[in-house]
Amino acid sequence: MNNHEFYMDLALQNAQAMKGQTDPNPLVGAVIVNHNRIVGVGAHLKAGEPHAEIHALRMAGDKARGGTIYVTLEPCSHHGRTGPCAVALVEAGIKKVVIATLDPNPIVAGNGVKILKDAGIEVVIGVREEESRKMNEVFNKFIVQKKPFVTLKAGITLDGKIATHTSDSKWITSEEARLDVHHLRNEHMAILVGVNTVIKDNPELTARIPNGRNPIRVILDSTLKIPLESKVVTDNLAETWIFTSKNYDEDKKKTLESLGIKVFHTNGMKQVDPNDVVKILGEHLISSLLIEGGGAVNASFLENQLIDKVVLYFAPKLVGGQHAPTFLEGAGVEMMRDAVELADGSFEKIGRDFKFVGYPIYHK
Repeated sequence: MNNHEFYMDLALQNAQAMKGQTDPNPLVGAVIVNHNRIVGVGAHLKAGEPHAEIHALRMAGDKARGGTIYVTLEPCSHHGRTGPCAVALVEAGIKKVVIATLDPNPIVAGNGVKILKDAGIEVVIGVREEESRKMNEVFNKFIVQKKPFVTLKAGITLDGKIATHTSDSKWITSEEARLDVHHLRNEHMAILVGVNTVIKDNPELTARIPNGRNPIRVILDSTLKIPLESKVVTDNLAETWIFTSKNYDEDKKKTLESLGIKVFHTNGMKQVDPNDVVKILGEHLISSLLIEGGGAVNASFLENQLIDKVVLYFAPKLVGGQHAPTFLEGAGVEMMRDAVELADGSFEKIGRDFKFVGYPIYHK
């Protein structure tokens, strides 16, 4: 490992520590080095607040002059809720800027680097580039497509079941795996289930971790049959948004809205259109969506090629039963060659369970 990689790794660690706090902004970390000493460290903490480079410059003070800054994303070049970081680096007298990856945001996209080079600052690009891109997979999609990065999560047995044939599902996975799910919820801006999950389990859909945040709860309900006594309606622990079809109950809609629930219409005649759900969430600046639905809901998003990432928690259990529900239903593919492959797969042991992460490859 060379010095560039060492210091960039520190910047990446600082950025990663803020996961779940910066939406819809990216995760960014910065480290300033002068005469082989770290003189400033920073991370972007929250949208609207100073960027990582500014925090690092403030810590470094006069020691920033003549130094090198390592930053995980190209310094911004535009005036938003904060000033352009590229200009701040020039004014601070930074001599060299090492960047992991360029900013995919069309209004930055190389402009920050241009400001630095025009000022005579040496710029190095591509140190830990892949790590930076993976860390900001949510931002990279949202800033370009204006749609949330969608993760499908499920806790399943080794034979793919999410419950027994009597609908008993507590608990498939271990306590350690369930804690990991709460961290996953904390990292997402919204969490989605179908109304049948609400009726059957009456979940809170919250992230029960210290100092965590609760995602917006998104419910798919084509006729607005959600019980008014459901926790997601009454507990006020997080916002609840319901997406319905054209076949909704107008009186129920008014009642739900009077209780503070937001109701959105999709173009589906009898079922909620998942494409509309993703589009509307993007319009409301929701950059990340975690799906914890049943087999039908999960399949509707996968069949529409809307899933960006799959997270499965495998419990070493076998349930069996022809009528026991699986995490993925729908029509399914007719030929094995049409199966959705999951690329870049990784396994991690959590408690007695196994966590799998992979990225769908769709056949166009």
